[in-house]
Amino acid sequence: MAFPEFFQQVPGITLRDKLADMLGAATDGVIEYHYADAVKLAGHSCPTVAGAWLMASCALAALYSDSLPVRGEIRVELRGAQDAGTTGVVGAVLGLITGAASEGGFKGIGGQHVRRHLLNYGVDIAAEARFTRLDSGASVLVDYHPEAVPPSPDLPPLMARVVGGVADEVECAAFGELWQARVRRILLQESDVPTLVLRVG
Repeated sequence: MAFPEFFQQVPGITLRDKLADMLGAATDGVIEYHYADAVKLAGHSCPTVAGAWLMASCALAALYSDSLPVRGEIRVELRGAQDAGTTGVVGAVLGLITGAASEGGFKGIGGQHVRRHLLNYGVDIAAEARFTRLDSGASVLVDYHPEAVPPSPDLPPLMARVVGGVADEVECAAFGELWQARVRRILLQESDVPTLVLRVG
């Protein structure tokens, strides 16, 4: 499986999962996720997947400044409906990282490690997403603005040709390269642009 090389340069997100620890799935329950894991889940790499990754990274760093985030003990709420735009994709990536799940999630063992109902859509909040620690109630609101890192001006006409089924092999390859070049900029080169990922309160 060959991914673009820059995937490996994106900082991973390390968490402790008490359920994984209890079931012997990971030493001390420590699990490290990589951007490629989010890509495998979504089936593609795009500004939306990259944004979900950055929002999770930002929120977890704020909530757990001096300890590992605890996977499965974080509530994730999204302002958009699950079927609105790309909200469902964002929720899937955030669920992968945090362990939060909607109605179909893990129901727990002996009343512990419950994951279902920790991922909620259509919540009236003042940002795209809110992350809340279940142990302390501390929360952080996060917004993502991909327009802060615009695509190459060559991308829209190429995309029109690719989607329209009239692009040749050279154009298809150029489109993919330009698409991932923007994702790379979002994740690595311009991830610290103040307007890209914002903590709202």
